[in-house]
Amino acid sequence: MDRNTWKKKIIKACKDVGTYQKPFEAIIDTLASILEKRDLAEEMLGNDDVIIEHTNQGGATNLTQHPAVRLINDLNRDALAYWRDLGLTPKGLKAINEEAMKEKKSDALTEALKELGG
Repeated sequence: MDRNTWKKKIIKACKDVGTYQKPFEAIIDTLASILEKRDLAEEMLGNDDVIIEHTNQGGATNLTQHPAVRLINDLNRDALAYWRDLGLTPKGLKAINEEAMKEKKSDALTEALKELGG
């Protein structure tokens, strides 16, 4: 999926959970870019084996993880942090909602002025 399609999906998801704000556009762009790169890495991996043989400079052959798998995992980890910050994971949404729901503490002077104003 390309970056613009991801961006539209992310914005829709944010609006669905009530966390979308215009200032988040830069974060959404970054997340869309990460997801686009992840999709390209998945295409690169294709049907290849996740574990491949690698021959080092000494001539020894070892089994190792396909480089695309490592890239996909890194991009998924990075994307998760952005999903969370945008409130698009259960933990992220809970953190945002709890912060928004906290009652603002007012000081005694503010309360006294409110009562005088009647």
